[in-house]
Amino acid sequence: MAGKKVLMLGAGFVTRPTLDILSDAGIEVSVACRTLESAKKLAEGVKNAKPISLDVTDDKALDAEVSKNDLVISLIPYTFHAAVIKSAIRNKKNVVTTSYVSPAMLELEEEAKKAGITVMNEIGLDPGIDHLYAIKTIEEVHKAGGKIVSFLSYCGGLPAPEASDNPLGYKFSWSSRGVLLALRNAAKYYKDGNVVDIPGKDLMGFPEFVRVLVDMGFLSDEAQDYLKEPISWKEATKKILTATSASEEDLKWAIASKAQFKDTEEKERIMAGLRWVGIFSDEKILPRGNPLDTLCATLEKKMQFEKDERDLVMLQHKFEIENKDGSKETRTSTLVEYGDPKGYSAMAKLVGVPCGVAVKQVLDGTISEKGILAPMSSKINDPLMAELKKYGIFLVEKTIS
Repeated sequence: MAGKKVLMLGAGFVTRPTLDILSDAGIEVSVACRTLESAKKLAEGVKNAKPISLDVTDDKALDAEVSKNDLVISLIPYTFHAAVIKSAIRNKKNVVTTSYVSPAMLELEEEAKKAGITVMNEIGLDPGIDHLYAIKTIEEVHKAGGKIVSFLSYCGGLPAPEASDNPLGYKFSWSSRGVLLALRNAAKYYKDGNVVDIPGKDLMGFPEFVRVLVDMGFLSDEAQDYLKEPISWKEATKKILTATSASEEDLKWAIASKAQFKDTEEKERIMAGLRWVGIFSDEKILPRGNPLDTLCATLEKKMQFEKDERDLVMLQHKFEIENKDGSKETRTSTLVEYGDPKGYSAMAKLVGVPCGVAVKQVLDGTISEKGILAPMSSKINDPLMAELKKYGIFLVEKTIS
């Protein structure tokens, strides 16, 4: 691997394990972030790492950096991936992302194949590790002549119980914007052979607190001039809600007119949480130009992990199987991981390590298929699983009935 060069776009929560794996393999990594200070902070003390400032919306600057490297890792918001892949196609360079393949990315399939490049996606935690073990069980059952009657998959990242100490019961172990954008997503799945569509606001388990934020308009990413200046939170809340005044009483009335509450107890709990966030206060906003990003800036400050606190990741697949002989069984595949306060968070490890492993396997030719890829076959997945086990990353598989 020595002599290979990689451009890593992003310096967020989950990037350090990826950087360490590549650095340890002797790969030269250019750590690129819009703000040079963020890139410097990530690269500090890491051999073979060089921090650079790069705006990925500047095609000319992006092409200049992509052209110097063998592969590009895109660990920035998924909305930028298509632009990164287009640059990689122009420069005939491979790409790795941990994000789902979006329609905009899939449209580049033929161009990527013509350029002879590998664009490996969906190789973090979820998507990523979940695919590896889902495909493993599905292929095993089909090979034995059985069929999957039902497949359920659950995954989440939370503070460890002892660190869950704020009104929202949550702290950020990955991008705050990514968390809130994911909460807006709709769901689509098969039930009894039919496709079921669930709007984001009606998705099962949608937290009441977040539902209220949606109803208030706080998850909108539509630009607002008044959120470009450091006004008080209560003034910002008044404008977002179009309330009659910035008094807490009027703001609460405006919220109650837009949101629904199950009962008085829930209403009081959510209002107390909103007060804790600070949206009724004289505290100045961290202006980001729209409600979503302005809220994210405040939440990141208030909901970060403190020193010596751990996060927790849980992933479980549940399969209902009908075997060839007609017998039925239930299998589970489970991962429970706590973060190391003196090392990686669980989320960083379970996203960053699979990404780093995939990068190495694209560089050494283990993953060589061209086009827009995801871990959906044993040919790609088996080498990934074997390598991840060396890092202690695997699912415990059991037959429970």
